[in-house]
Amino acid sequence: MDKLTSRKFWICVAAFLASVATSISGISTSNETITIIGTVCGIFSAGIYAFCEAWVDSKSLDVDISKIHFDDDEDE
Repeated sequence: MDKLTSRKFWICVAAFLASVATSISGISTSNETITIIGTVCGIFSAGIYAFCEAWVDSKSLDVDISKIHFDDDEDE
């Protein structure tokens, strides 16, 4: 449910849909260049989203690990 409220997710969906629309318009006009551009942008939008999610998750994991380490030091 959290993904549905994520701005990054909706930007990725919009970019993907725009890429699909570009590919369809390239196919309908028989323009291979436009079709290729739409396909490549669709792949890049998914890749960029996956990279951003992994980066954000790794940063939050770094914060959680340092916090746990800090809490362990206080107990000693």
